[in-house]
This record gives sequence, structure tokens and C-alpha cells, in this order.
Amino acid sequence: MRILLVEDHLPLAESVAQALRGAGLTVDVLHDGVAAEHALASEDYALAVLDVGLPRRDGFEVLAHLRGKGRTLPVLMLTARGEVKDRVHGLNLGADDYLAKPFELSELEARVKALLRRSVLGGEQQQRCGELVYDLGTRRFSLREQLLSLTSREQAVLEALIARPGRVMSKEQLADQVFGLDEEASPDAIEIYIHRLRKKLEGDSVRIVTFRGLGYLLESTGD
Repeated sequence: MRILLVEDHLPLAESVAQALRGAGLTVDVLHDGVAAEHALASEDYALAVLDVGLPRRDGFEVLAHLRGKGRTLPVLMLTARGEVKDRVHGLNLGADDYLAKPFELSELEARVKALLRRSVLGGEQQQRCGELVYDLGTRRFSLREQLLSLTSREQAVLEALIARPGRVMSKEQLADQVFGLDEEASPDAIEIYIHRLRKKLEGDSVRIVTFRGLGYLLESTGD
């Protein structure tokens, strides 16, 4: 899954990004509010981690603009402002969670996972397609109760497909979930990851179907 991190303190931004990438997430990192608004308007994210004290446009303004557009994207606010009034203000604007600095990276990771679990899986810990099971807590896939060995790119593609049951996803949409802003997004590379995933799912009750000219769909053959 792809998330946006907006934090102007560069060492902290790098530490947080490394921790979240270590958890298997694709993370785009930006450092000001205006850039954040542009990214949120043009990119497809599962969640945003948004600092309040940003240059050019603060996090409250970015959040208010996002909610004013009717966007329900989960947002976790980060701030050095620990006062109750600031937390209440952020929550009233539509923040889903609020974490005051300094914080432990393990707590941030746990809160991110909880928000993703609620938004992507509807509060469920697991999502299934036939014998394929995705556990959001561990961020691992298993097939017939055997863990699947996946590269980070394969993981991102399969996460995107299982999170959208019954929905065809184009190569471009999948590429948006696999590659960050600082990487060269290659829709054609998705074909390679789809081929590898098909080999790993081969002969089982779940498969990736190609809709020519449209994209790919994950389906259970046992239904």
C-alpha cells in the first residue's frame, strides 16, 4: 500500500519513512503543505501522515482542503503541539488520529496499521480470496496456510488487487501503488510482477485474470 508522509524536519521524515518502508509500505515523502496538496489531488494513497507545522501551508489547512473536497482518505496528524485545543481542532477538521512529538516509531507504525485496517479492510484483520489470505497485522500473504514468499513489488501488486475485490485494476493504477514519486513508474513492469505472481498462485483456487485493454482482477476459482 502507498502512503504519503509530509514532514518538514528532514531527519525525522527519513526515520519515519524508513520505519514504514521496513513494514512493507510504499512511502512518498514531501516537506511542505503546497506540495502535499498537489500530491493528494493527483496521486492515489491509502493514508496520509501529515505534520501540522509545515511551511507554505500548515497541516490543518491541508487537512481542511482535503475534507472540503469530500475526500475520506485516512489522515494521521503529527505535531509538536500537545495542547488539547490543538488536538480537538485537528480532529474537528477531520483527522482520524493524532500523535504528539516526540513519539516512538513503533507506536506510529501501530497507528498506521490500525488506520489501514479500518479503511482498507473495514476493520477486519484479514482479507480472503479463495485460499489466499492477507493479514494486515503481519502484512503477510498465505496460501492454504503456507506463507507466500513475495518481493516488495509483488507484495504491493497483490495487496492492491486483494483490497479491491471484484474490481479490475489497470496497469497504471497498479503502478501508482508500486512506485513512489521519486521512482520511475513503469506500467509495463507490472506485467512482470503479474507473471511472477501467477506462477506462485498456479494450480490453486485463486488466479489473476487479464481483461485485455483494461487491466487485472483477482478472483477465486472455487466460488
